[in-house]
Amino acid sequence: MDRSTLAWPKNLGDPTRPHHLTYDAGRKAHGTLDLTRVPGGLTAAQRAEYPHLAAGYDAYRVDARGRERDVLSGRLVAGTDGVATGVQIPGVLDDLYAGAAAGARLGPVFRDGRPTLSVWAPTARHVALELDGRTVPMRRDDTSGVWSAEGSRDWAGKPYRYAVTVWAPSAGKVVTNLVTDPYSTALTADSARSLVTDLADPALSPAGWRGLRKPKAVPLRDAAIQELHLRDFSVADRSAKHPGQYLAFADPSSAGTRHLRELARAGTSYVHLLPAFDFATAPERRADQATPPCDLAALPADSDRQQDCTGKAAARDAYNWGYDPLHYTVPEGSYASDPDGPRRTLEFRRMVQGLADDGLRTVMDVVYNHTAASGQSEKSVLDRIVPGYYHRLLDDGAVAGSTCCAGTAPEHAMMGKLVVDSVVTWAREYKVDGFRFDLMGHHPKANILAVRRALDALTPAKDGVDGKAVILYGEGWNFGEAANDARFVQATQKNMAGTGVATFSDRARDAVRGGGPFDEDPRVQGFASGLFTAPNDSPANGSPAEQRARLLHAQDLVKVGLSGNLAGYRFTDTSGRAVRGADVDYNGSPAGYADAPGDALAYADAHDNESLYDALAFKLPRATAPADRARAQVLALATTALSQGPSLSQAGTDLLRSKSLDRNSYDSGDWFNAIHWDCRDGNGFGRGLPPAADNAAKWPYARPLLADPALRPGCGPVTAASAAYRDLLRIRTTEQAFRQKTAADVQAALSFPLSGRDETPGVITMRLGDLVVVFNATTGWRSERIAELTGARYGLHPVQAGGADPVVKGAVYDVTSGTFAVPGRTVAVFRAG
Repeated sequence: MDRSTLAWPKNLGDPTRPHHLTYDAGRKAHGTLDLTRVPGGLTAAQRAEYPHLAAGYDAYRVDARGRERDVLSGRLVAGTDGVATGVQIPGVLDDLYAGAAAGARLGPVFRDGRPTLSVWAPTARHVALELDGRTVPMRRDDTSGVWSAEGSRDWAGKPYRYAVTVWAPSAGKVVTNLVTDPYSTALTADSARSLVTDLADPALSPAGWRGLRKPKAVPLRDAAIQELHLRDFSVADRSAKHPGQYLAFADPSSAGTRHLRELARAGTSYVHLLPAFDFATAPERRADQATPPCDLAALPADSDRQQDCTGKAAARDAYNWGYDPLHYTVPEGSYASDPDGPRRTLEFRRMVQGLADDGLRTVMDVVYNHTAASGQSEKSVLDRIVPGYYHRLLDDGAVAGSTCCAGTAPEHAMMGKLVVDSVVTWAREYKVDGFRFDLMGHHPKANILAVRRALDALTPAKDGVDGKAVILYGEGWNFGEAANDARFVQATQKNMAGTGVATFSDRARDAVRGGGPFDEDPRVQGFASGLFTAPNDSPANGSPAEQRARLLHAQDLVKVGLSGNLAGYRFTDTSGRAVRGADVDYNGSPAGYADAPGDALAYADAHDNESLYDALAFKLPRATAPADRARAQVLALATTALSQGPSLSQAGTDLLRSKSLDRNSYDSGDWFNAIHWDCRDGNGFGRGLPPAADNAAKWPYARPLLADPALRPGCGPVTAASAAYRDLLRIRTTEQAFRQKTAADVQAALSFPLSGRDETPGVITMRLGDLVVVFNATTGWRSERIAELTGARYGLHPVQAGGADPVVKGAVYDVTSGTFAVPGRTVAVFRAG
């Protein structure tokens, strides 16, 4: 745990017998240290720092007497009579070295054109620098555990690796690992070597980079975000000059870029890029990238041959979402015109510049909670330099895998430092305007707040960026070995409230779509998908009475979402009770958890799970016409676009984007993932059964839908949905009422005047300042009377009155009765005056 304390499991061995620690770091550095049991066990401070050890572990005193380096650089065995066990050492490494290493500048650092290369490797017996075919010695700083080598100007641009001689527990021996730099700033193709690269080199900046003017910063509480996979954006766009590359965003004439500009003009403020750092799974040279060995377009819409064919190429094709980090702070090479060198940097910057030219700021999806591999794998970087430190270990010494991969431990000082340093580099050197943290609940809250503080310290005068304007949000899910604050206070939904860092809210998402992402029967309906008001034939929806009750509860969840998921927001629920957002149940948890607008991020779909169109394809009655499917989709999007706080939409959702019912398309290739900006190319529906690995259980539901040509919308519904969504964005952007700053402001401005026991199933009527918004999810006209508005003058909002949707233009208000009449599957916004 620290330089003098070893935590020993209470149920392991006889505590009255002698305990000892044996170390073996070579012929001249081996021995045995006695362990002395500490009466009273772990101290209060130790129990607070290691809560998962508080109840089940005793404390033993160990005195290394200045031999710490020897003890930690070889095999460690703790033992007593009949018992021998390995030892986890991150705590003692932090105690011994992290204080001095915290301020170290790692990786390549240039001063007056001369580089110094530094790597933290406190347990290594020896570290050498392999530079362009020759070996350069490195010097160890015993206080920090950092090894460094100072170079000359001609080192710039040279490839390098570190030769790290270290005890590797996973191998059970001392190894010499040839490994790239965790703090790399540039790489050769396929991440084979790091490159000595100065990101301040003018040659790596496109023209105008230094003076780049970004669109005005939008506060997180007001952000409208488009989530976008970089390759999906352009790989199927025939008008793109650089399909699948960073440079596609710098082409102002492509269909995708033109569509992003339209969204920006309507009010979209950020583009959220799925991982664009260096990841492990895509070959970076185009010549090495496989393509599916068949004519996919010639196959039937409900065939299983497409997924079989794309699966044959998946391991070597150019496609992956990228949630398998290799080097956290280098742009991914497969998106560059040349992956072998620093063009990645130049072209990533050109992408950011292009988005800014289109009126959009850039958010990066970052994945510091796991790595692609650990141990001695060739795709393991961190663990081959400091084995057993950077990853979270379970009690038996295994690497935690609840994140799907080798889970990292940002609670350890130097992993936490890597997170902070990497984010600051992206913000300062690449002018990234925001960060979305994957599985943020696996980070300590303190680590995310350290990121916030580091960003806040960046200034335009000193760093070229205003760090305070950089937005942060992430997945605050609570699960795995860290769940319920078992190891630290997590960065989860409830814990991040009030910090200015937002978390995704699944509450209204599930209420709007219906069911949850892991339902066995995907036809479970919700507010926008016809629950009770347009029932499908699934028995999972229950009886009509059960459906009605579920629908009304879903409406309460949507209301909480419209408030910005505020825990303290007060309203009358559909049972007639006076409640707060936190009193509304969401699967046993409070629906409302936010302290202020901006704590919760609203969304109806994202890259995970089925796209919104595909979810509605499963859930809406089979006979629902394409135009009505489009209207249901816009209505679902309206519940996020017209909420308090930030909203996110998956790119292409306004165009009814489909992934052919694929619920997990991370490795499904371009065929299932590409966005089709031209409606004449379809929306992606009917491109075959989705890959069996994650979808086979739903194939019986999917097959008849994919075979039905009526579910492949033509240009009419696609164009209408997109235009109607942009109208909603314009209303959100131009009406100050959607941008309340505090919970008190929301409480004063927002109400649901018809909420209660007599509320209409399938209709939510919201009053917001001088606006009235009616969300009519039913199939027919509904009239909603607000008695206290009798005599007050309202009219359809000018954006909708002069907008693209002819149906909403029929919505009317009767001043003599205070009644708002709205067509089916329509969201109508009325304004006083």
